[in-house]
Amino acid sequence: MAAFAENERVKRPEKGEGHYKSNLRDVQFNLFEVFGRDKVYGTGIYEAVDVDTALTLLQENDALAKRMAKSFTADDRNPSVFNPKDNTVTVPEGFRRAYEDYIESGFYMAGLPEELGGMNAPRSLTWAMSAEIVGANPPVLFNAFGPTMAAIHLNIEKKSGREDGFGAKVAKNIVNKQWAATMVLTEPDAGSDVGAAITTAKPVLDKDGSPTGAVHIEGVKRFITAGEHDVAENIVHYVLARPPEGKGLGTKGLTLYMVPKYLLDPETGDFLIKDGQKVRNGVYATNLEHKMGIKASPTCELTFGEKHPAVGYVVGEELQGIANMFNVIEDARGLIGKKSAETLSTAYLNALEYAQTRVQGPDMTQMADKSAPKVEIGKHSEVRRSLVLQKAYAEGLRALSFYTATYQDDMQIARAEGRKDQKAEGINDLLLPVVKGFGSERANELISKRSLQVFGGSGFLKDYPMEQYVRDSKIDTIYEGTTDIQAKDFFFRKIVGNTMKGGDAFSSLMGEVKGFATDESGELAQERQLLHDGAGDVQAITDLMVKELSGSLEEGKEKDIYKVGQNTERLLMAFGDLMVGWLLLRQAEVAQKKLDAGAEGEDKAFYEGKVVTAKFFAREVLPRLAADRKSAGMVNNEIMEMPDGAF
Repeated sequence: MAAFAENERVKRPEKGEGHYKSNLRDVQFNLFEVFGRDKVYGTGIYEAVDVDTALTLLQENDALAKRMAKSFTADDRNPSVFNPKDNTVTVPEGFRRAYEDYIESGFYMAGLPEELGGMNAPRSLTWAMSAEIVGANPPVLFNAFGPTMAAIHLNIEKKSGREDGFGAKVAKNIVNKQWAATMVLTEPDAGSDVGAAITTAKPVLDKDGSPTGAVHIEGVKRFITAGEHDVAENIVHYVLARPPEGKGLGTKGLTLYMVPKYLLDPETGDFLIKDGQKVRNGVYATNLEHKMGIKASPTCELTFGEKHPAVGYVVGEELQGIANMFNVIEDARGLIGKKSAETLSTAYLNALEYAQTRVQGPDMTQMADKSAPKVEIGKHSEVRRSLVLQKAYAEGLRALSFYTATYQDDMQIARAEGRKDQKAEGINDLLLPVVKGFGSERANELISKRSLQVFGGSGFLKDYPMEQYVRDSKIDTIYEGTTDIQAKDFFFRKIVGNTMKGGDAFSSLMGEVKGFATDESGELAQERQLLHDGAGDVQAITDLMVKELSGSLEEGKEKDIYKVGQNTERLLMAFGDLMVGWLLLRQAEVAQKKLDAGAEGEDKAFYEGKVVTAKFFAREVLPRLAADRKSAGMVNNEIMEMPDGAF
């Protein structure tokens, strides 16, 4: 009990005090000092968003995030409630206030295209802004996904040649009327196997038997974020379903449909009014999932067409549903990666504050002296090592996320100029499963193993936000594609598939890493060598997997594909660690130049932290890639041949 009693000397969060600790200095450092966005903002299509405007938006967004964080804990303790009598969901009051605060800020408009009333701001800026919000109060941003869906919908409509049609009108109403929107994929018996979906779409015919353009959706979907709630007048569900001609075709037989909660007027895309009332569509929440974390967010089971017809409309081309939905999925995966990085960042900063306040035990140099004064636990070597490791990954994952977004800037610029930037598109595609899959795994691991551990027994209590961070972050490794799915996507589609199509984003990026590692004119010679060695290890794992994949195509060697499968997650994690090491060393190079130029005060401390952290990561983590390489080479199929009873 003595250890717990001594915790009374540590400041505990006060009622209503926000848990969220931002790192705006690091955000600005990444955008403007490392990735050179100051040379991009205020030019060309970004003329309206110069550096001063971006800084103002970031500062105001930071204040908004801290306000929105205040209901984070209360909403977890008193989550959304489902009423089975009328199939409605009521969200917590604090959640409602945070949602309204976010909508009233208008910051979600920054990244929208001008035709939807937005600023068409750089993706790197909007990623930075949404990262803070999702780090402060994830459920709110998940429920405010409507404008993003509207922009994606409008883009799909343009590609299908219907940019001024019904769908475009609906997209504009989603933004102007602040409607909500969802992505609806998963089915109870299909899970991550989207191609096994059996939800059907039956064409609606008029009196003479001609198609009306509408369909009736029938089926059940589950794990639908924001599937039902009372914070928006309407919810537009984007649903993958199977029309008659798609039967038996797996994912290739799916079409994307728009299914609104309330029926819409085909002329205006606004509410259809009959007898002065909105007309309810036949999609209803039939259950609210009871979750381990992010409890405030209403994750629903949705049933279509059971009470009365659920009317839907095609989005984009028929039987192109999975391709169209991937526009949404990839944006969602980026959001989850940002959530992971920012949750780890605030977990680390909370742990740091605790470690710098909590007094326990003497300094190790005096531990044999019974009369030695006690010191803050942040001065103990193992706690300090834990803190620096958390700092490295938190800031490295943020850098990885922003680095990916810079290529989305390039893609935006290219599209505006009527061209295609193949390099930017290739590297963006390559990195998205790393941002999501690697980022979520490392963040969840460090939050539960390191951040909470700094608090000792107190971390296990609800007095601090750590136990909620652990619960809320675990889902990041699961939804929008589990880590196994991300790893397979990374190797089979983004490395092998991209190469077969004539692109090679992986080799291009690895070339940049190796070029940095062998630059003898730069600082950090020992760390660059470690990076170079690590790049060689990652390349060797990749080469081995490609060789085994090719071998599995030979007669009698088909099972070699199992060995590739056993190494996909290993490759994803090794590549992620390599990227973080590279980006941290790039930061350290910039920071060292600032120190050499005479940085003072808080800036001096900030830059010193960057240099020491990068060196620590290079020595602590990068050598482990050699062990990954060795393990990859020793994989065989014994576990695949082990009889089920042996488990």
